[in-house]
Amino acid sequence: MNSWLKDWISPRFLRRNGVLGMNQRNIGYIAKYNDRSRFPLVDNKLLTKRVVERAQIAAPKLIAVVSVQHEIEEITDILHNLDQFVIKPAHGSGGKGILVIVARDGDRFVKSSGASISLDELKRHLSNTLSGLHSLGGRPDQAFVETLVRVEDLFTEYSHEGVPDIRIIVFQGYPVMGMLRLATRASDGKANLHQGAVGVGLDLATGQAISAVQHDLPVTHHPDTGADFTNLHIGNWLQLLTLAARCFEVTRLGYLGCDIVIDQERGPLILELNARPGLSVQIANGAGLLPRLRAIEALEDVPVDVADRVEYAMNHFGGRVEAAQQTLWEEQEG
Repeated sequence: MNSWLKDWISPRFLRRNGVLGMNQRNIGYIAKYNDRSRFPLVDNKLLTKRVVERAQIAAPKLIAVVSVQHEIEEITDILHNLDQFVIKPAHGSGGKGILVIVARDGDRFVKSSGASISLDELKRHLSNTLSGLHSLGGRPDQAFVETLVRVEDLFTEYSHEGVPDIRIIVFQGYPVMGMLRLATRASDGKANLHQGAVGVGLDLATGQAISAVQHDLPVTHHPDTGADFTNLHIGNWLQLLTLAARCFEVTRLGYLGCDIVIDQERGPLILELNARPGLSVQIANGAGLLPRLRAIEALEDVPVDVADRVEYAMNHFGGRVEAAQQTLWEEQEG
């Protein structure tokens, strides 16, 4: 077994490095800081979209909503005039049920994989979505259509087919850790780490790539494109952190995952929000969340101003500062 992976399954290593475990996350942070009455704001992707739009937070634009079967015929009139769009289930998870259309080939719709589908197949996809085929628990669902994100040129060589996204963990309004998720052939063009996407840890002060993993093992280059991750740096980094931090006011969720994409024309956009963000961001960064979370908990007051919270995070959780804090954490844990 890879020695790096052995470290991450050693209880002593996890404790010394402040790695947040699932039980501690669920009880000490999600249950403590996330009021369950606020969960529907993020569990329902359609509701999330409407909430962030009302707050004037940048997101892919909503085109249409399908709530009942007879509306499928109505929406096809809209889709006939579109060359690019994305269909999503309101209650989907893990990328299930998302249909990305990137072009038209006559009467057929071309998917991101290059395969094409007919209008009847598209209608069937919508019908299955409403029936709950892609929703959590198989319950009846809604489908919505939004604008397609045009991937920033920076990511062209770093992702296979799919749209890369940036997951930023926000605690009490402070960005505390981030990673870039890159689609691969193994992940079928989806930025889902469990399916084989690459997770790239990002320096919170600069947006510079600091490490990368695939299937929880370290990698230095993209497995399909061969691009070197050491050259990867996210532009508009301050704007991304600010966008994520603003979602605290919108959702009032203390422990939150913000998924952001960068569009060629519109820049950073909120894609999804998550009240139960996963813990693999720690593996991608090679660092534990606990020292950062505890640092925020130790603060007497949470600044109202978003810019102040972002500045604190960049000054305290990036690069050399983080290394010094890690040393202190290890000494305290003894």
